[in-house]
Formats: sequence, C-alpha cells, structure tokens
Amino acid sequence: MDEDLQRRIGHNEVVFRDVNEGISRGRWPGEGAVPIAFRCECGEIGCSQMIELTAPEYERIRASSRRFFVASAHEIPEAETVVESHADYLIVEKRDVAARVAEETDPRS
Repeated sequence: MDEDLQRRIGHNEVVFRDVNEGISRGRWPGEGAVPIAFRCECGEIGCSQMIELTAPEYERIRASSRRFFVASAHEIPEAETVVESHADYLIVEKRDVAARVAEETDPRS
C-alpha cells in the first residue's frame, strides 16, 4: 500500500477518533459501566456503524495512540494489525505511515 493511501486512511480514522473523544467527554460521571454507542473507527469515511463500549473499555483502547476499534471485517490488513477480536468489534493497531498519522494527531499526546 502506498504512503499516500496509508496517510489518507490514517486521517479518516483520526476523524472518527475525534468524534468518539467528544462522545466520551459528553457522558455523565459515574456511568462507567453503562455501554456507550461509539462510531466505528475504520478507514471507510462513509461508515456509520456503531459499536457499544463501556467507558473503561474505551479508555483501555485509547491508552495507545496507534489503537482503534473497528466493526468486524472493517480492518485494513495493509495498514493495521488486529490485536484483539471481540464479538462485535476488533481492536487494530496502525503500522507504518498510518501509525505516524495516528500518533501525531492524538489529542491526548
């Protein structure tokens, strides 16, 4: 996969990560065990699939700038590695150019 395509995929996923950061900030304190509907963070800009995670699950994934959660079968093997599989979603870790984009644009860094 060429670097421009990896960069574009990385930026698309960052958009969804930013949306999810807003969703996470908007929850009420003390609702840690209540599942929240987050946007799939895949590289497909038109994806609107929702994934339910609790606040602790979301924070565990967000602990790494390179990690994103995507709906099953939304992974892009050329730019990321599946590091965990769950019933309704996967956790992927970006590689190469996509990883650099994820790290450079992480609002928590």
